[in-house]
Formats: sequence, C-alpha cells, structure tokens
Amino acid sequence: MQLHVLQQQFLTSMAQTRRVTRSQKETVMNGQNGEVAGKHDIKPGEWGRAWEVDLGTYLGVVGLLMFAPLLVFYFFLSCDKYQCSLSGPILDYNGGHVFYLWELLPKATWNAWKVGLIWLAYQVVQYFVPDVLHYILPSYKGGVQLGAVTPAGNQMLYLVNGLQVWVVTHILFFANAFYFKLFSPTIVFDNWGGLLWVANITGYVVATFAYVKAHFFPTSREDCKFSGNVFYDYMMGVELNPRIGKWFDFKLFFNGRPGIVAWTIINLSFAFKQYELYGHVTNSMILVNILHAIYVLDYFWNETWYLNTIDICHDHFGWYLGWGDCVWLPYLYTLQGFYLVYNPVILSSLHCAIVLILGLSGYYIFRDVNHQKDYFRRNDGNCIIWGKKPEYIQCRYTSSDGKQRQSKLLVSGWWGVTRHMNYTGDLMGSLAYCLATGFGHLLPYFYIIYMTILLVHRCLRDEHRCKCKYGKDWDVYTARVPYRLIPGVF
Repeated sequence: MQLHVLQQQFLTSMAQTRRVTRSQKETVMNGQNGEVAGKHDIKPGEWGRAWEVDLGTYLGVVGLLMFAPLLVFYFFLSCDKYQCSLSGPILDYNGGHVFYLWELLPKATWNAWKVGLIWLAYQVVQYFVPDVLHYILPSYKGGVQLGAVTPAGNQMLYLVNGLQVWVVTHILFFANAFYFKLFSPTIVFDNWGGLLWVANITGYVVATFAYVKAHFFPTSREDCKFSGNVFYDYMMGVELNPRIGKWFDFKLFFNGRPGIVAWTIINLSFAFKQYELYGHVTNSMILVNILHAIYVLDYFWNETWYLNTIDICHDHFGWYLGWGDCVWLPYLYTLQGFYLVYNPVILSSLHCAIVLILGLSGYYIFRDVNHQKDYFRRNDGNCIIWGKKPEYIQCRYTSSDGKQRQSKLLVSGWWGVTRHMNYTGDLMGSLAYCLATGFGHLLPYFYIIYMTILLVHRCLRDEHRCKCKYGKDWDVYTARVPYRLIPGVF
C-alpha cells in the first residue's frame, strides 16, 4: 500500500511546505505565454527537493532533527512506565529535577546491540541472495529489475527479493519459536528499549555516512543536489541513489529492509509477550497482526512497482530516509501492538467484524483505485472501467524543456468519486489499525492523526502542483470531480 511510499512525508512536510517546488518554478519559467517571468531557472528533468532554503524551512528542519527522536522516546516511555498514558510522564514530574525523564529512559544494553547488529547483518546477507520466487509465482515480479531514469539520465538495476526475504525470515522465526528454541520469540519486546538506542544511533550513522559520501565519493555526482544549507542537505539528502558497489542500493535496502521485514516480526514478538504475560493472545492483537501483515505483504508483492514511486525516483537519501526507516517506521508503525502488550484489550465480536471489514475495504479500495489508474495509462484510455469506456479530460501543459505536451485526467470509476480515493483507502486502513486497540488511550491513535494530517497536506500540495501544471484544464477537472477525499464532505 502507499502508506510506505508516504511514510517519510510526515517527517518532511514541515520542511517542504515553504519550499519552491518544481511546479512553481515551471510556472515562473514558462508563464502563460512561454515567457520567463522570474529569476528562477530550471533545467529539463530536474525534480526531488528544495532548491533554496528560507528561514521557515531551516527552522522546520532543525526542529525535526531535534524533536522527532524525542517524540519516539517519549511514546516508548509512556508505555513502558505509564501503561501508555501520554500524560503520565508529565503528571509524574511534580516539581522534580529537569533530568528525571532521562533517568527513566531505557539503557542501550550489550544484548540489544547484539540483537540489532545481528539483524542488520542478516538483512545485508539476504539482500544479495538471488530471488527464486518469481520463477515459482508467475504474476510476481522479482529478481533483477530496471529502475526509472534519473534526472542525469542514469538508469539503475535493482535486486528485488523482498518477498523472499520476508518469507524466509518468518519461517526461521516460527521454526525457532516452536522447534529450535535458540532464543525467546519475545526477544524483540524484551530488548525494545535498548533497541531504540541501537536504531537511533544506526539511523544517524547511516545518514552521516550518506552525507559524507555525497561530498567525497558519490555514486553519480550529476544526480546530487546541494542547497547550500548543511542542516537541510543532511536531512533531505544530497545523493539521489547512493550505492556501495554495483548492487547495494541504500534506498531499496533501508526502505524495505530492515524496517518493513521487521514490522511483522515485531508484532509477532508482541503477541508472544502477551501470551507469556496473560496466558492468551487477545483478539485485538490477532487483528492488528493480520491487518499489518496484509500491508507488509502487499508492499513486498509490489516491490518492483515501488521502484517508480516518490521514495526511489525523487527523494534524495538523507536523515529522513535513513533515520526514518530505522526508527520512525519500526517504532511508530507498531504502536498498536506495543500498546496491547500493556493493555490486553478484548473486543466484542461486532467490534472485531467492523474493524476487519473497515481494514479490508480500505485495502481493496486503495489497490483497486491504483489498478484503475495504471490500467487506464497502459491502454491510453482504450479500456473498460466499471463496465464502460472511461471518461477523461484531455489536458495540455508546457514541460520544463519548453515543449507542449498532453495528458489525460481520468474521471471514471473511483477517480470520478474523489480526486484522491487511494488516500481515502489508506485512511480507512489506518483507522482500522487504531480501532483494533479499543478506546482506552489516545496513544495508539497517533497513527491515524498523523496520517490524516499527512494526506490532507499531500492533497493540497499535489493539487497546487497540478493547478500550476494544467491551468484552466485543472479547473475543469475539479469542477467535474469536486471532492478530494470524502464524497460530499471534503
């Protein structure tokens, strides 16, 4: 699902809100009559990140670098010491010294370091194992795949084997849990606090290495972008596709492994811990594991498709990808399972059914919406959608190389219901994850809160770019499809 494609946008939306976007620069450059109307210039094919950094962007970047890690630590502390009450640490202060929270934080134990480093080493080894599943599963696209063309004209090959790594990892996990018993299946939960330090340090080391590499030995110097601001470049990245050697791609590795492969392992460890503590696994925990597993499997089944998404094609590799994939994803995307260890909620059958239907419906809508768009594009509109020929608006625009081009905006099927129905499906799935935890605390609902902010911001930003690109044709489209996310509401 597209949740992973958007996962880092929450971390960067503050920094990107005030930047000069590529669409805005095209408008400035081309004007309404192809005239140069401003001082900014743009070369054909450039994209990806800010070209200049103003004060608002600078403050946003520094704020994220400082406070995003603190937020993750605070959430962990709230659960570990206060049963997941967000107000617990604050109410417990009671005039104590300012470093009392520091004393409550977990320690980076040697055992946590062993677990974290072994996991990373295992993922690196698995990354290079040739994929065999694409020979067994005819509709699955794995193995060596060609990526998109970069602004500098480079086109890289990728080793796509994420689904295979996920399957092998989970077979080994269950084999150990029920047969070999070399380590406890609760190993992740038991070291979760120490692993938080390991993940943070790893994220900062990776980001720092990528920053230094971009300056001294980049994979493609032509695909590097420097803003002149150290903090912005460190966070947003300089290199588009940093690699070590020919095959080890930082983006593909850190986007999919170790975080997403670990996601379901983390949830399973939480479920085993719940069983260890209470003698049973609640239906809420089972529901969270199922819904999250659907998302993870969808990501790996469509891993080749993700080679043409924002993370790979446009975003440069910096702190927000390096740290975000090491910390933000595994710790905040698994909040529901973590919460249920401390609060073993038992849901009614009706509640379970509603959550499951909501989650599955959201997934179906998301996948079908994107399928309709891809199907329409592949056939240039010569296809059938919902039993009839699709309707569309023929648009014209001027690209950054000064050429007049055409595009089709689909207004049939899901794309005639709202302009971003795929985001609606995402939000339905996100809400289902949270509802599976009951209504005892706010903390597990952080996910739907930030996803709502994220996707609404994304809608507005995307539509601003489309308005700049298509002009009056976009007005015709929005009149035809007036709602963004929720039919009749917004």
